[in-house]
Amino acid sequence: MKLEVKKIGNSTGVILPKDLVTRLNLQQGQWLHISELADGGVRLTPYDPDFDQAMSVVDDIMDEYRDTLRALAK
Repeated sequence: MKLEVKKIGNSTGVILPKDLVTRLNLQQGQWLHISELADGGVRLTPYDPDFDQAMSVVDDIMDEYRDTLRALAK
């Protein structure tokens, strides 16, 4: 599916087609989580506060044990 990036007021956005919104069971006002992929793409998923909190904990652990994780990766 190809979507155009558009100016929306003072912002820039993408308008999702109605059939996609219906298929993904999205509602107006719902938040989405954007993950950057290794290939340069992005993934949109419904925002889950529990997942967001878990990822925050993982980020803290990775920062704290950066040297250890680097050594284990060798």
